[in-house]
Amino acid sequence: MTTGDRRRNGIREVAATAGVSIGTVSNVLNHPGVVAAGTRARVEQVMQELGFVRNGMARQLREGRAATAGTLVLDIANPFFTETARGIEDRLAEAGCMLTLCSTDQQPDREARYLHMLEEQGVRGILVTPTRLDIESLLAMQRRGVPIVLLDCPSPTAEICSVAIDDIRGGELAAAHLIARGHRRVMFLNGPPHVQQCTARSRGAHNAFQKAGLDPAQHLFEVALPRASTDRAEAVLEQTLALPDQPTAIMCVSDIVALGVMRSLRKRGLKVPDDIAVVGYDDVPFAAELATSLTTIRQPTYDLGRAAATLLLTDADPTASDGHQQLTYQPELIVRESA
Repeated sequence: MTTGDRRRNGIREVAATAGVSIGTVSNVLNHPGVVAAGTRARVEQVMQELGFVRNGMARQLREGRAATAGTLVLDIANPFFTETARGIEDRLAEAGCMLTLCSTDQQPDREARYLHMLEEQGVRGILVTPTRLDIESLLAMQRRGVPIVLLDCPSPTAEICSVAIDDIRGGELAAAHLIARGHRRVMFLNGPPHVQQCTARSRGAHNAFQKAGLDPAQHLFEVALPRASTDRAEAVLEQTLALPDQPTAIMCVSDIVALGVMRSLRKRGLKVPDDIAVVGYDDVPFAAELATSLTTIRQPTYDLGRAAATLLLTDADPTASDGHQQLTYQPELIVRESA
């Protein structure tokens, strides 16, 4: 092969060089036990010398079983999704399956493009944290033979698997903690309203005030960030803190947002929690390591990912039952210094 020839050596080249049939090379790859040891060693040596790499796509077509699964998350920069992806990857690896990870950045159009691309690639299945709880397109994909599991999002129908965390309960835990600490002017920095998790956490916060006999309209001030990020949180907070009636506590839709809040408060010379209390959501690894450790809502992120991957592998198994499972984990309030 010349230096400029990038054509990959295939089974035919291996067979010709080793002086064996194509069937023998195929047996070395797929049924090595039926090939004589000496012949197998010679073929393997030739494979190594030629730099032979088997055609995975062709193998998948023969076996009807893809070696890749897709995962779409809202923001891979968020440590919550990083840890969830680790749980997914570890479980898929146990099944000999590889993970393709995509970040939609909370954009429905980007999500739709990735879903189309993954379906075109013939993946074994797709785990997706949807940007909107309109799953008709996902159901249509599933009916076309692509197993779908909703990740970190409860399923609105029994037709599709899901693994989720009770975000209504999580929002209620965060707000109830601030209410119990005496806070009556609470700002909730939430994410985009079309994201199901954001809507659920807002509902939980409202429930907490109502249960305490307090009117949410009077005591809870909610701001929806166009994207739940550190920079967006800082920008919004700079504007809010310029108002005369400042909140005494800030509830955040994620620990990433809480980090931006605490950074902005520090720049303005305000102390947490002496001047303003802060509560996050997720309990990402850095939450306990901040100079003022973060009170937050813990989610079992790694377990969430493993469970979702297990459901996907089961759903993709043609011998498995047709039942779709919906699993829900419970969040936990972790009290630290910030509130």
